[in-house]
Amino acid sequence: MQLLLQNISLPLAEFVLEVNLELSCQVTAIFGASGAGKTSLLDLIAGLRRPASALIQLDGRALTDTARGLALPPRRRGIGYVPQDLALFPHLSVRQNLLYGCKAAPRDGSLFSFEHVAAVLEIQPLAGRSVTALSGGEKQRVALARALLTSPKLLLLDEPLASLDGALKARIIPYLARVRNEFRVPMLYVSHDRQEVQALCDEVVELERGKVLRRVPPQHS
Repeated sequence: MQLLLQNISLPLAEFVLEVNLELSCQVTAIFGASGAGKTSLLDLIAGLRRPASALIQLDGRALTDTARGLALPPRRRGIGYVPQDLALFPHLSVRQNLLYGCKAAPRDGSLFSFEHVAAVLEIQPLAGRSVTALSGGEKQRVALARALLTSPKLLLLDEPLASLDGALKARIIPYLARVRNEFRVPMLYVSHDRQEVQALCDEVVELERGKVLRRVPPQHS
């Protein structure tokens, strides 16, 4: 995976997000205190916000290029996104949530088939239930499965464990590691928790007030 983030400029309330990065590790942590610009950066990559200027390329394919007036819509970017609030639909069943937005289900035997994704995340018994009846950890796994079922070229995870207590985090981290190892999907993992970063990530990009403060191995975060 090669993700190019060049000449990124996005005015925010208290500062301007300004980033120039080229990322190639499988799992990169976007690390920093609350309000550092982490979620805004993910939103730009996903196509959910419009920058003042940016060149964003994934494996050589331009997703955003303000110089050319190019901005692919989110659905055409090949990106799976798990936001902080998970964005599950309360009026749909787990199965309906999982299949929502998939243009065509992958064939049986595909790495991203419903059966395989559900098996890896151990959510088969949940398929017929309402999402309102799920625990916090179950909701996290369903949201992650839904993102994987889009067969993404890049997975964006915005503080996926922030709402969970320490014991539940410890139970969910192995599922995230299993996704990393099984699907080999490149990930950007937003967090301000050093334990999560050290358990899951290959490198850490630390943001402070919209600027890249440093780029280090996880053990130095």
